[in-house]
Amino acid sequence: MKVMYIAPRFHTNQSAVVKGWLERGDEVLFISYYTAIIEDYSCIKPVVLGFSPLYELFDKFYMDVLHRKDLTAATFKINHGFPPIRKLRRIIKNWQPDIMIMRDRTLYTIAAYLIGRKSRCILYNQSPMWDEPPKKDFAHKIVRKLTPRYRMTPVMGKKEPGKLIGEKTYFVPFAVEAKVPPEEKNYFQEDRINILCIGKFEPRKHHMMLMDVVKEINSESGERFHLTIIGEATNRHQKEFLKKVETHRTKNHYEDLVTLLTNVPRNETDCYYRGTDVFVIPSTDEMASISQLEAMGFAVPVICSDTNGSACYVKEGEWGYLFRDCDKEDLKRKLQLLVKDRKQMVRMGAAAYKAVLENYTFKNYYEGIQTILKDMEADDRNSVLF
Repeated sequence: MKVMYIAPRFHTNQSAVVKGWLERGDEVLFISYYTAIIEDYSCIKPVVLGFSPLYELFDKFYMDVLHRKDLTAATFKINHGFPPIRKLRRIIKNWQPDIMIMRDRTLYTIAAYLIGRKSRCILYNQSPMWDEPPKKDFAHKIVRKLTPRYRMTPVMGKKEPGKLIGEKTYFVPFAVEAKVPPEEKNYFQEDRINILCIGKFEPRKHHMMLMDVVKEINSESGERFHLTIIGEATNRHQKEFLKKVETHRTKNHYEDLVTLLTNVPRNETDCYYRGTDVFVIPSTDEMASISQLEAMGFAVPVICSDTNGSACYVKEGEWGYLFRDCDKEDLKRKLQLLVKDRKQMVRMGAAAYKAVLENYTFKNYYEGIQTILKDMEADDRNSVLF
């Protein structure tokens, strides 16, 4: 098959999916709005289309004048920026994909869908499968009409009163590579418990809260700990927050306890996963994160907040724990539970690795895509009959 992805950027955590398609003998074309400086493009080189020149003029005024101090302003471009239509049409018409997978309900997606709707089109976003009923106002109805009917998400959500699974909505899990089985892993390097956190340097990532928690546990227990934080700091806001994190480390004399690393290329992060014993992602407002799954593929137990969209991948007490969002004391309690026994940590790491092998590889992702395609074909047959 010929599989086309259209998304704001190619993220290295999509490598397992791309490699899976290519190993099957399929063709993959990835169209992105922009590139990031720390991604690994060894498995595929995306076609970077950017935005329409007209929109770029508007965006410069929007970012540099109207919203210069707004941390969230960059997301406006992703949601509302429109592509260079002629270039996009030429690529889709010439390549003729069998499947088009488009990220989020954006103007970019609307344009791609209207051009390529003869292909099998699937919307990918990270809104939960169990979600609030769809809004019925005119604007939302129009957007749904102009984007793919079939939606896949890697976020399960919670089955709660008032929530439902929308029509043509499918759970398709994140896919990662199981890289280091527990019997090959070298735990507790330098005779200490090594903790890893990966996330952009932004306030919502709670780096300073995690540093304080690790310091407290290190002081109270008989164990030795070390925390490594790897983060992206490429734009002005991230660099400013990084300075605050560095100041917090210096002020509290955490230099021997905490290592801060910035803009580590994604193809180099594997060595840090290999050397870690616990992975913690303490962020809030996290739609979904794949990093804890990546850690599990290295036989590492994990901790994340209960509001993280990827909380559904963590089975509490078996290969990790969930803590109450933004609750420092609960994060401390769950980390203490995890690190209280080294043998338990190794067992939980082995369970994490097994969970990846059984549930979160390209095989599982591919099966989810095939379910959607079969339902599309069945709907097509029924529409012809009736």
